[in-house]
Amino acid sequence: MALPRLYFLGRVPSVRFFSQLPDKAFVNGKWVPAASGKTFPVQNPVDESLLVEIPDMDSEDTKAAVDSSHRAFQKWKNTTAKERSDILLSWNTAILKNKTELATLLTKENGKPLQESVTEITYASSFLDWFAGEARRCYGDIIPSPRNDRQIFIFKQPVGVAAIITPWNFPAAMITRKIGAAFAAGCTCVVKPAEDTPLTALALAELAAEAGVPPGALNVVTASRSNTPAVGKVLCEEDNVRKLSFTGSTEVGRILYSQCAKNIKKISLELGGNAPFIVFESADLDLAVKGLMASKFRNTGQTCVCSNRIFVHSSVHDAFVAKLQQAMKQELRVGDGLQQENNQGPLVNRNQFDRFLKLVQSAKGEGAKVVHGGTPLPSVGPLFFAPTIITDVNPGMRCFVEEQFGPLVAICKFGTEEEVLQKANDCERGLAGYFYSRDVSQIWRVALNLEVGMVGANEAVLSACENAFGGIKQSGIGSEGSKYGIDEYIQLKSFTFGGLHLV
Repeated sequence: MALPRLYFLGRVPSVRFFSQLPDKAFVNGKWVPAASGKTFPVQNPVDESLLVEIPDMDSEDTKAAVDSSHRAFQKWKNTTAKERSDILLSWNTAILKNKTELATLLTKENGKPLQESVTEITYASSFLDWFAGEARRCYGDIIPSPRNDRQIFIFKQPVGVAAIITPWNFPAAMITRKIGAAFAAGCTCVVKPAEDTPLTALALAELAAEAGVPPGALNVVTASRSNTPAVGKVLCEEDNVRKLSFTGSTEVGRILYSQCAKNIKKISLELGGNAPFIVFESADLDLAVKGLMASKFRNTGQTCVCSNRIFVHSSVHDAFVAKLQQAMKQELRVGDGLQQENNQGPLVNRNQFDRFLKLVQSAKGEGAKVVHGGTPLPSVGPLFFAPTIITDVNPGMRCFVEEQFGPLVAICKFGTEEEVLQKANDCERGLAGYFYSRDVSQIWRVALNLEVGMVGANEAVLSACENAFGGIKQSGIGSEGSKYGIDEYIQLKSFTFGGLHLV
């Protein structure tokens, strides 16, 4: 039975979030504290100042959110694709109307420059617009039967309650990329945002409710770093959760994958990357530098598709490094992201800053040469680090083996195509890869032989709602966005209709 049509009209909310930051979780359409009354702090990484205290929810709170979502699913799954599409479009409109305010909140809790936050909010809204269309194109099939007395049909049905666990580096886009597909399919959702950046998720939930998302269809459970494992375990093991989607580290992904095995849950994992960026001898060096700047320094190097392992042909190495150093001097400005002139913010928290500092120090100790930056910037703020170039890197160094998540360009020379492909593919992760060349045959060879899920040739910006986003090897399972993204939230049901007299 469909819900009354009036329920779906929704309204575009007014701008009002930020005179008072969100300080409650969102469950069953209501703003609620943790049952225990406990809270945890959300800090601004620019100066580590307190933004707000929010509920520190535990396993029991999470079970309540799952129950709410399961109840809502019994009605939501019977809505029409048109009704769900209308709600997604209304939510999209609400986000765009509040774009500047959402971006300001995102910058306060994440630290990325305001213009990057505005770009992320626009990117986030695009998934709602995209999946509003995909909801109405989720077609089944008619299969030719081997007998004349029956017909075979394939229905596409929503899998059920989807648990959504999102990272701190894209706290808006990773929510809408997942929920847009889930809602389009007819699933309801329980969201666990990263403990560093829960405020954007809560603001999006308020907009969703006012756009017409019914109570319980979208729940946001907030938890501190200490409570997060227990919350994640519930989302993995509860029988009423039939799908888990996680974006985050490979290490955490392994744990969640194991926990989901208990009840054979449908799962998609978008995990860590360690992207190669290859500059061949025929490359347009100016274009390659532009691409590396765009890829490496987005969100201060804190993205899973950042170029981490830079391979430059020995014949163009020195020229490339000189051009890159000049571009970094001219274009990168470090500071508080709320100040318009700055385009490089802090690292997200103290743990990440300390890990990144040790990574740079390790590279120095292993023989790499610092040719630009290489030091913290305490005069700017406690979590700021200078954009850095190191050369004379070899593939065995920690800065190549580990995902960096910071403003570090680590450069290794190479001599032949075969050599660089071997080095680029000698990695347990395979999310994205980039290369620059003007040799058409080489472009096809390398694109086909790079062991990654996403390849950019003479292009370093791959993300779009129309494009499939996902990796291979230990970078994950499944794809998000694109026409394929909705399949992650669908189960196929075959229907054989017999006893017919068709001939």
